[in-house]
Formats: sequence, structure tokens, C-alpha cells
Amino acid sequence: MEIFQQILFVVALAATAWYITKRVRLIARAINLGRPENRFDHADERLKTMLLVAFGQKKMFANPLVGVMHFVIYAGFIIINIEILEIILDGILGTHRLFAPYITPVYPILIDVFEVLAFGVLAVCVVFLCRRFIARVSRLQAERHRELRGWPVSDATIILVAEIVLMVAFLTWNASDSILRDRGVGHYGELQGVVPDFLISQYLKPLFAGFSDTALVAYERTAWWLHILGILAFAVYVTYSKHLHIALGFPNVYFSDLQPKGEMQNMPEITKEVQLALGLPVTTGADGSQVNDNGEQPAEVGRFGAKDVQDLKWINLMNAYSCTECGRCTAACPANITGKKLSPRKIMMDTRDRMEDIQRGWQTHGNDYQDDKSLLGDYITAEELNACTTCQACVNACPININPLDIILQLRRYRVMEESQAPASWNAMFSNIENNMAPWKFSPSDRFNWADQVNEVK
Repeated sequence: MEIFQQILFVVALAATAWYITKRVRLIARAINLGRPENRFDHADERLKTMLLVAFGQKKMFANPLVGVMHFVIYAGFIIINIEILEIILDGILGTHRLFAPYITPVYPILIDVFEVLAFGVLAVCVVFLCRRFIARVSRLQAERHRELRGWPVSDATIILVAEIVLMVAFLTWNASDSILRDRGVGHYGELQGVVPDFLISQYLKPLFAGFSDTALVAYERTAWWLHILGILAFAVYVTYSKHLHIALGFPNVYFSDLQPKGEMQNMPEITKEVQLALGLPVTTGADGSQVNDNGEQPAEVGRFGAKDVQDLKWINLMNAYSCTECGRCTAACPANITGKKLSPRKIMMDTRDRMEDIQRGWQTHGNDYQDDKSLLGDYITAEELNACTTCQACVNACPININPLDIILQLRRYRVMEESQAPASWNAMFSNIENNMAPWKFSPSDRFNWADQVNEVK
């Protein structure tokens, strides 16, 4: 029986590793659809930003209570899973609490820490479910935000319930294991006197006091398998879920834009044309080739702006896969607040949905799959793009430095420069800037007439 469990465990572990590897390669290929951009500069500054924003959860603590809860669930779940190393070795080798005899003084302390964190994760998950379904926080409601209808709400619920189940399995497993150890049953009794009762699970022992030895062993094994198989299933599931940010949050913050928030990147193709028209030297790289604002050589010009995900930058696509769908960007967006259709969260979700559709096409029809859809038009509408005021509120609000505005600007540039679809009011503004060097329709020489009128009134 023991060897059968070992074989079953190894098969489950290998299947999980194979499937995750397959998904990671597929996601990496989708992100690499984007145009190249150098995000490997200023390593010290990027590392500092990652430690503050991704690890330190700096932006989450704008709301201290929510920040603490999120830190507990984030840090707790990651730290608890350190114990997976022992569980995996136990599963492969057929041992029980492999590390306990070798690190006896430290082992109970580690498990106590894990249990405290497990209880914290459990409690916070319950609170988060209450926020969604009882307090009904506005930015999390599908009735208020159309991008949440259907799968996104189910996704969030599945994850929270799964984490609760995993933590309950972990704590009850420890409790049942402690009773078996106290009774001296089989190999459990070998650790009698070596491993004491644990900090949280000791209070659950009365739940199992009436169990027979056979029933208790059955429950202990069930809880152990539920915990580890649940973690393996969770690891696969997150590659399809918004919770992929658990893995991508750190690199996403590391590669985030270091430019001042109000600075928009010029298009190198347009810069070159302007320089030539004005008789100015064309900006070039060390080898004489044209470079953009970041000092990097642009890819072959396919179009101005972006129509589909292939026209966006790779960091935009990583942003989409890193999105937590928390809605803080949309809650901060003045256009959305005033009832317009723009939702920065939807922009990111639509970008990810487009990449997922392309992935399914690769899997079904082969690597050369092409369809007649595009991000602009089939997923994101002109009405959404035109509503953006470029105020940067969404960029500032994101806990992991995602930049929905960059995608909006690139799609809008395509509409204006490739399709000539700028609203009439925009065209009037463009004309005024070109002719009068200001958005208003009057001569530069009349720009300060208002000051003369003020002086006359005085």
C-alpha cells in the first residue's frame, strides 16, 4: 500500500510539473508576441522598486486594514508552502515528517509559524468573501462592472474557497497526526516525545478524540493528500487565473516604467520624420541606426500605434497577465466614475483574453494560426479609448505598477494616425496646435489679451 501511494504521488507530481511547464511556455510565447523594448536598465532602481512595491506591498497600505489583510494572505500562503519541500520528499520517499528528527529544536517552531499563518490566511479569505458577497464592495460587483460578469467572479470565489479548504486540511491534518502520535500508532508513534503539539491545531484535537485508530489514520491520510494535491492543482489553476500575479507580480514590478508618470514616449518613426522636415539631425544609435527615446533600435515599422497584441510592447502583454482584476484602477478612473464605458481593468482583461484566444488557436490549428480578429474593435471599442483623459489615475492606483494607459495610447494612436478616426473636436485641436502652437483657435500674439483685460478691470 505504501509503495502504491509513493507511485501515485510521483505520477501526480510529474503530471503537475509537465502541465505547468507547458502552460508557462505558452504564456511566455504569448508575451513575446509583443514588440521588443529595453527594460533591463537601471537595475538598482528596479530592484528597489520591486522590493518596495511587490514584496513590501507599498501601494496596498494606502488602506492600512486592507493592506495588512492582503499581506497576511500573500506572505502566509507563500511561507506556508515552504513546508511543501518536506511533504514532497515524504511523498516520494514514503517517510513521515522527514525533517523532524534532524532539526528537532527548530521543527516545532517552524510548524507553529506555519499554523499561525495558515489561520491568518483562512480568516482573511473569509473576510474577503464577506467583502464580495455581504459588504458588496462596489469595484468587485459584476452588476456595476460588465467585465466581471461570468467567469471573473467565479474565478475569485474558487480561489478564496480553495485556500480556505487547503488551510483547513493543513490544520486538521496536524491535529489528527498529533493524536496518532500521542497514541503511538505505527510510524506516527516514532515521533512521540520528539514533536510536541502544535500551536493552533492542538485546539482541534477534541474534534477527533472519538475517532478509532483506523478512522484517524484514514482522515490523516485524506487530509494529507487533499492538502498536497490541492496545492498541485492550485499551481496548475493559477496559470489560467488572475492569480497568475502570484508569479508575475515581482517581474512585472521590476520591469515597470521608470519614466515620470506624465511623460509619454514619442514614436521614433514620427520623430525621425519631424527631424527630417525641420532639417534637424536624426537621432541615431552607436551604429548610425535610428533609435527611440530609450536609446534602443525600433522594430521594423508595421503600423503607427497598435491594432492588435502583436503591435503592443512585450511589457504591455506581461501587464495583462499580471493583472489581479482588483479594480482599483477602474475605481480611480474619473471617466468610469462619471458613467463612461472606459474601465482600465477591462482594457487589461481584454488584452489577456485576446492572447488567450490566440493561444487556443495555436493549440487547435497549429503555430501559424491567424484569425480575422484584432484587439481594437473586437475586444476594445473606440468609445472606451476616447473616454480616457490620460490623467494617470489608473497607473498610480495599481498595486503592481500595471500601465493600462500605455495600451490605450497605442490603440488610440492607431485610430488617429492609421485610420484617421479622431473625433472632430480632436482634429480641431490638432490643427490649432499645428498653426497656433496652442489648443485654442487664436493667434499666439493674442495669447495674453486676457491679462490686458484684467488690468483694465482693475
